[in-house]
Formats: sequence, structure tokens, C-alpha cells
Amino acid sequence: MKKCSINRNNTGQWKKDVQKSVMFYNEWFLNFAPSTYVDARQDAINKVENAFNKTECFNKLSIDMLKSAPETITILRMATTPPLARDRLMGLADVPRAFIKGMEEGRLPQRMSADMLDEYLNRIILVISKLFDVDVMPWLTSGTFPHEMDRLLATHVIGDRVCGSLADPIIRNEQERRQLGSISHFLKNKGYRFVESKNITDFKTMEPGTFTYHLNVPVKMGRRQNVNMPIDVVIMRKAAVKGELPLLIECKSAGDFTNTNKRRKEEATKIEQLKYTYGKDVELILFLCGYFDSGYLGYEAAEGIDWVWEHRIGDLDKSGI
Repeated sequence: MKKCSINRNNTGQWKKDVQKSVMFYNEWFLNFAPSTYVDARQDAINKVENAFNKTECFNKLSIDMLKSAPETITILRMATTPPLARDRLMGLADVPRAFIKGMEEGRLPQRMSADMLDEYLNRIILVISKLFDVDVMPWLTSGTFPHEMDRLLATHVIGDRVCGSLADPIIRNEQERRQLGSISHFLKNKGYRFVESKNITDFKTMEPGTFTYHLNVPVKMGRRQNVNMPIDVVIMRKAAVKGELPLLIECKSAGDFTNTNKRRKEEATKIEQLKYTYGKDVELILFLCGYFDSGYLGYEAAEGIDWVWEHRIGDLDKSGI
């Protein structure tokens, strides 16, 4: 299918679109982000309460407890003064960063010796115990159980810290859910059918009129072995003929200009790797919402990358879908 420009060459419209995109993002944030935070905060408080129950309100930290619930490390980091960043705990306890990150994801190394595992967990317990915030948890100085009000206050304070440390991922996940939902609604109204990515063995042979999310597309990395490149949305056009590649879409949503300009090379690297693997006919477009200024747009346009704004999703029609 012959490519046509969507917004890349429409430079006279860029400034207005940036303004509309910022307004679109801000309206969404003000209307929906607070409710997301409320839910996340309550979930964090519940996790603190659960950690209290497992440790007698942090009076009894143990290796066995961390083995049974390694994800508790996130709560423990936020129960210290000052709250410990992952890298700070890594340095103080002298354990690998990947070890702590794995614990936060609820897993422990499978191939590590039992003695080394116990050593790492014991180091973490020693650091955490020494730095517990006794102003928030005064009962720890005497090893007693807290009064109900002290416990309630501590769960809320630590829960707020946990929620704050996860704020950016919470917003990112919510943005992705919104953007994928918008694209899905648009495509289904045009008669497209969603297919689970796990059911797709080769994106080049997708059935016309289908689309999927979060598909790993193999790309060549020089002389090295192929690696999987995650693509947010993959659409095989209804009019696609045998051998035609699907349309690839990357969803981008941002709440400030600085971060987008710092990361603008990512898309250029992706399209370069895709073209190296599949030839010049491969198409990657961006689905943008939020703070993407003319500097960002100009950089992407120079790399031959086009985009569709979420506030004007109808421009997807120009991609031939």
C-alpha cells in the first residue's frame, strides 16, 4: 500500500495540535488521575496492614517471612527514615540491584544457594531494622504492640509513601489503558477484530482486518542473535495483500516536555532496527497524547516517522486502515 503523510508534513498545524494535546492530557489527568490515586493509595494501605500482620507490626522481621512474601520489601523500604530508594538499600546491604528488584516483583533467585540467599536477606533485615522510622512506629523502641490509633496512623503514613513511590508507574499504566482503549474502540467500529498476541506466531501472516496489543516483533541486531522488540499495537489492514506488512503503532503519553525530548531517539532507533530487518516498507507511527513540542515532532519527522494525535484519532484513516 502506498504510504501517505498523516501529520508529519503538516507543519502549519503542529503548534495548534501541541496546544490541543496538552489540554487533552491535562483534562484527563484532572478528571481521572485522582480516582486512580485513591484506589492505589487504599491498595498500598492494605499491603502495609498485611505486612504488619505477618511481622507483628515489624517487631519480628525474619528470613522466612521475606521468603514467603518477598514483595514486602517495598513496604519495608518505605517504613524507614528516610525512606530508602532501591539503589540506596542495595548499597547499604551490599546486595545486587537485581535481587531487590526481583523481591519487589515477588520472586527470589532460583539458582542461588540457600546460604547465600539467607545471607542477603539477613543483610537487608539488619539495615531495615536499624533505620525503622520510630517516630511513625514508636512501639518499636519497646518491642510492644501499638495502640489502635498508632497502628492506623502508621499504616496510612507508610501507605502514602508507597503510593508516592509508585505514582509514575500508576499514571503510565492508566495512560496506556486509555490509549489502547481508544484505538480498540476506533478499530472495532470499523469492523476490525482483536486477536490475543499469544495466538500470533508471525506478525507478517496476521489475518487482514485483525489487530493485537503488546506483540514482540523479532529484529536483527547486527551480527548478534535476533531480539524481540515489543510493539504496542499491530494492525493488519483489511485491504492487505499477501506479503504486506502490518501497521505498527507506538503509544506515547507524557505529562511534561522535558522527558519526551530526552527520549525522542528511542523511536528513531526502533524504526532503524525494523527497516534493517524487514526493509524500507515497514511502517511505524506514533499515537501521541500530552506534551510533545515542535522540537520533538521535528526530530521524528526528520527520521521519517509519522504520528496520529489522540485528540484527533480519526487521522488513523489516513494510514489506510
